[in-house]
Amino acid sequence: MIKLQNPTPILRIFDEAKALEFYLEFLGFSVNWEHRFEDGLPLYMEVARDGCVLHLSEHHGDCTPGGAVRIESRELDALHEELSAKNYRNARPGIEETPWGTRDMAVTDPFGNRLIFFDPVKT
Repeated sequence: MIKLQNPTPILRIFDEAKALEFYLEFLGFSVNWEHRFEDGLPLYMEVARDGCVLHLSEHHGDCTPGGAVRIESRELDALHEELSAKNYRNARPGIEETPWGTRDMAVTDPFGNRLIFFDPVKT
């Protein structure tokens, strides 16, 4: 039987410093690895937090800005508290009850990509 694994989204970034501030300092991800074909060329890197793995790319052909990714978390309230305590100047996410019964917390990165952390437990 063929089994598919979790996808790894690729999100477009334009500025390495802003990406590191948002994904590492604010969201708490860690860099697993970075790649450049040579100095001065675009960055491609993998960041992760727990079981969530994202690829971030400065390469214009990899993807387009403005994408959205849904990331499951059964600890949405704790994540909300953690992010709120950081007083990140560019985002103050809140939790929203959805019409389909989940709870969502959307955060937009500096490049227009939306990360929607959600609690899949119906309320």
